[in-house]
Amino acid sequence: MSATRYTYLGPEGTFTEAALRTLPEAATRELVPMVSVPAALDAVRASEAAGALVPIENSVEGGVTATLDELAKGEPLMIYREVVLPIAFALLVRPGTALKDIKTVTGHPVAQPQVRNWLGAHLPNTVWESAASNADGARLVQEGRYDAAFAGEFAAATYGLEPLVTEIHDAANAETRFVLVGRPARPAAPTGADKTSVVIWLGDDHPGALLELLQEFAVRGVNLMRIESRPTGQGIGNYCFSVDAEGHITDRRVGEALMGLKRISPQVRFLGSYPRAGVALEDVRPLRPGTSDSAFSAASDWLAHCQDGRF
Repeated sequence: MSATRYTYLGPEGTFTEAALRTLPEAATRELVPMVSVPAALDAVRASEAAGALVPIENSVEGGVTATLDELAKGEPLMIYREVVLPIAFALLVRPGTALKDIKTVTGHPVAQPQVRNWLGAHLPNTVWESAASNADGARLVQEGRYDAAFAGEFAAATYGLEPLVTEIHDAANAETRFVLVGRPARPAAPTGADKTSVVIWLGDDHPGALLELLQEFAVRGVNLMRIESRPTGQGIGNYCFSVDAEGHITDRRVGEALMGLKRISPQVRFLGSYPRAGVALEDVRPLRPGTSDSAFSAASDWLAHCQDGRF
């Protein structure tokens, strides 16, 4: 394995690269852009890279389906940390291009919903075509294939473009969450401000099937931060669920919830327990009564006493 190499959704100048460069260890790694999320993750699977940073969730558009689906299938991978990056777009053009000259624009599909209102107000007659990434859109503008691209302002210099308009976003405080993915190993020790990610498959379609899965978390006081259904590819109506839960797999409430899921689900894929980005320990909400490790231990001791006839 190349322990000094990280891959990311490229080419150079993507928001993913910007997010990756916020990690301290990025300064000592070879950062290799890849053409797609699957390509970045497959390099890790093939031991050609120690990790891959890929987008997984946007505060406007929701889950990044390419990442969710890739983590749910194929050789298992594990999330080790997350990065949350504020997102604002710049309209990048070749030097000399004015707003009235723009007839075609491009960008990553996830970018379009974040700039749709701005486009309607300022460039209502332009044609949008999607690119593999925002930086790839900038490259296509450099080559003359489109008039403008929505990308990070920092990508302009890389592709010899100019930011015609900056700070474009329909929703204030838009963010994208990225995850650093590697090969499975023992999760890092809990920090007290952690997140656990899993993919869960339904056993069969019956009334209350999803409720049964959610109850495994609810009865143990585990808060869910995100749940999304994704098709399994095995026909209409066959879904799995991508879930982020508060807590660490070593927390009794989380571990027992996962054991409960394993009992009733045909497949549960553990994607990792890792620190929550930007959350200080003092900002973590207090546990509900009866859901702490000590409460689980006390209940276990009580059961043992009852089994031994000691009341």
